[in-house]
Amino acid sequence: MKLSYTLKFAESLIFPKTERKSIARRSLFGAMLCIGLSIIPLVVVTSICNGMIDGMTERIIGLSSSHIQAFVAPNISKVKTAEAFVEYAKKAKECRGVKNVYPEVQISALAAGKNGRTGIELRAVERDIFEKNASFKKLFDVCEGELVDFAEIAAGGGVTSLPPAIIGQKMSSDMNLHSGDTLRVITTRAFGDRIIPKLTSYRIAAVVSSGYQELDQFWVFVPIESAYKSLSMESASYNIMIETADAFSPELVAIQKRLDDFFGRYANVYRWDQIHTAEFENFSSTKVMLVFVMMLIVLVATVNISSAIVMLVMERQKEIAILKSIGAKPSGITFAFLLAAVSCGAGGIILGVPIGIILTVFSNQIVHGLERLMNLFSAFGGGGQVHLMDPAYYLAEIPVEIPANQIILIVVAVLLLSVIVSFIPAKKAGKEKPLDILRNV
Repeated sequence: MKLSYTLKFAESLIFPKTERKSIARRSLFGAMLCIGLSIIPLVVVTSICNGMIDGMTERIIGLSSSHIQAFVAPNISKVKTAEAFVEYAKKAKECRGVKNVYPEVQISALAAGKNGRTGIELRAVERDIFEKNASFKKLFDVCEGELVDFAEIAAGGGVTSLPPAIIGQKMSSDMNLHSGDTLRVITTRAFGDRIIPKLTSYRIAAVVSSGYQELDQFWVFVPIESAYKSLSMESASYNIMIETADAFSPELVAIQKRLDDFFGRYANVYRWDQIHTAEFENFSSTKVMLVFVMMLIVLVATVNISSAIVMLVMERQKEIAILKSIGAKPSGITFAFLLAAVSCGAGGIILGVPIGIILTVFSNQIVHGLERLMNLFSAFGGGGQVHLMDPAYYLAEIPVEIPANQIILIVVAVLLLSVIVSFIPAKKAGKEKPLDILRNV
């Protein structure tokens, strides 16, 4: 049986010219529809997972640890004053591969506001970090106030004697603190056998949000000079956030080694993937599980192709017998039915992939529309506000990312599954004996 005849027979299986009703053909198109519907959530979940994980990763790296972080020993002379620490950090720029450095002092403290107290992670940074650091500039959205007030007041050009502070949106909401209000920070210092609290007041210059509440809900930014001047530094940790050209570059390990040599025994140097190992393992395992569940749905959908091919073989037994009686080979018959199965899978791909991509591109609009609709019904029922993308657990906005490589992998997987599940009935069709078929007609 020539290939052209096999292709013609396969075409007749999918698009028969007869007007008679065909249950097998309906089953074949039903299977194609099921595959298309199962591919849609797989594409959406894969794309959104990639976007969410990349968005969270970008914020964790850019706002928390940078590409490399050096933990400086607390008892050396290089951290005794703000000026000495900043100068010491700047020397690290001499290492090849280092693009920028951001010295930072971190202190665990207690913050008091209008609605009680909460533990905070106080981050003493350079006054121009929100302008100088590209990640800070890009990823922080200003909800209240002005970031320029943080730099100007820290430089001595403000209208108040209180040093400035920048807090997160979550803290602002929980403690009813807003731009211009006073934030009281309580730190502790040892005096002999006693622990003495130290109270320092700050004026809130701005309220910001990174869009990922779990990351920034306890952060309070203050100028590094004021931290040295007015806070208890006994429990402080001294860190240098080091930025390179690319956080994912293979060169990062070599840069880490050079920084290790530069700091020597005065600091421990770690890459971002060493600091945040647990978070990224959690992201990866979650993504794998979601994709695995979606692939199981696709597998169940492709099984429908097998039953449709079985019915198609039963309907076309007479044609199979005629073809074999005039010299058609079993392999040609089998190949024709496999082509019908692959065409069914391809039809599902053509249906599902574009719809999945469209839903991904407009995912934020769809989510916001559903939120408005649910809040409308909730308002009639006396319920509270509904947030489908609660920044306490997710990013406030879904970063749209179409993973071309993974979509190609999905397409290949669906086509392979279509062949695998239909191989047995297609093989059986090729082994049919024409005489037995014609006797039973």
